[in-house]
Amino acid sequence: MSTPSTSASDPAGASTPTPAFSPLYQQIKGLILQGLEAGEWRPGELIPSEMELAARFKVSQGTVRKAIDELASENLVMRRQGKGTFVATHAAQHVQYRFLKLHPDAGNQQGEGRAERHILECRRLRAPADIARALALRSGDTVVHVRRVLLFAGTPTILEDIWLPGHAFKGLTAEQMSSYQGPTYAMFELDYGVRMVRADEKIRAVLAQAEQAEVLRVSQTMPLLSVERTAFTYNDVPMELRRGLYRTDTHHYRNALS
Repeated sequence: MSTPSTSASDPAGASTPTPAFSPLYQQIKGLILQGLEAGEWRPGELIPSEMELAARFKVSQGTVRKAIDELASENLVMRRQGKGTFVATHAAQHVQYRFLKLHPDAGNQQGEGRAERHILECRRLRAPADIARALALRSGDTVVHVRRVLLFAGTPTILEDIWLPGHAFKGLTAEQMSSYQGPTYAMFELDYGVRMVRADEKIRAVLAQAEQAEVLRVSQTMPLLSVERTAFTYNDVPMELRRGLYRTDTHHYRNALS
């Protein structure tokens, strides 16, 4: 199944690149990813067994297992003992905030619960140049802009601006964003068929501007955490740009590294 990458010989005598081959399990992983991207198996659904996939791709079961191991390590699929392998989903009960790394400080967890969401704005507009670049859109393409505040235990803690490609989120409304009870990324999966599989973040410390300080009920001298997150679907296609300001007087940003 390997596909070498070669080029014609250089008549001037330049060296010919060495053919590049990807390991067989990586090729099988790519084929499974193609099925995920095409919607052959939806989030939360059971994918075929290793034996079935081995027969389908005409490779050994061990090769398929190694491919699925990598997909599982990247949180694209989930193994369940005695049940099989399922497409990972943000709608799973144990998944509440997959990419949100803000946690209450010790002694401040009583009544934390699920965030209360207040939508301040939800509108469609032509993408500003920086937003278009971040979402790999053409200048002037339509985006959906959502501004919201997240409250924990009644305290406004996060102010977010979210930009989404307009073509993928047609019909998204403020009412839909505020009324959905589960994680927002689960709504994106279920209602729009868009699954965020990974995210990149940039973090810096900033001071709040007057309007932001008013929404978060803090003074303009309080340092905030600025978190810019780009979330991607399959094949590294950017599907969301999110810029958040986090209060850290009662919460902290925590990430597990390995």
